[in-house]
Amino acid sequence: MSNQNLIIYKFNGLYQILEELSLDLNFNIIVADNEESLNEKTKKIHNYLIISKKKYSDIPNELVLDYRPINIFKLIEKINIEYLKLQYNSQSEVLVKNYTIDLNSREMLKNNIKIKLTEKEINTISYLSKSEKPVGIDELQEKVWSYQSDIETHTVETHIYRLRKKILDTFKDNKFIVSEKDGYQIK
Repeated sequence: MSNQNLIIYKFNGLYQILEELSLDLNFNIIVADNEESLNEKTKKIHNYLIISKKKYSDIPNELVLDYRPINIFKLIEKINIEYLKLQYNSQSEVLVKNYTIDLNSREMLKNNIKIKLTEKEINTISYLSKSEKPVGIDELQEKVWSYQSDIETHTVETHIYRLRKKILDTFKDNKFIVSEKDGYQIK
């Protein structure tokens, strides 16, 4: 059974057509005739796309089929593309502490406030957030910057300082990246 679910909302004709083809599709077909049914179904499943005849403003992951008729193969292709987009977007967001890091747009968000991050800042946050213990400067130089540890450089300290300042200025959080005696850490 597929882990992708297509919820057909208030569109019985389309449900009947796709139900006939269901053995050849790479997604499950679910019908929802009203808002209560839709809410019940979306609470039970996670990976879903909702297809409807018109746009409903409060529905996430919605594909509106407002132009008809449409070739069935084009429709299935369009549905599969929407699933790929959902998968891409879901893989791009990472939670670190109480912040959302969007890897695609390189933004850090909290309470509708966001800042742009550089690729090195994203890589630094990602690396630190995966470590259970403080990470030393030499390790960051090697793993994030690909520098050899015997080179005398203050690149790491400078980047960490600027990143901490950026987070403090925007989010008023001076404890996102903490300095420990053995290195830096996100707790």
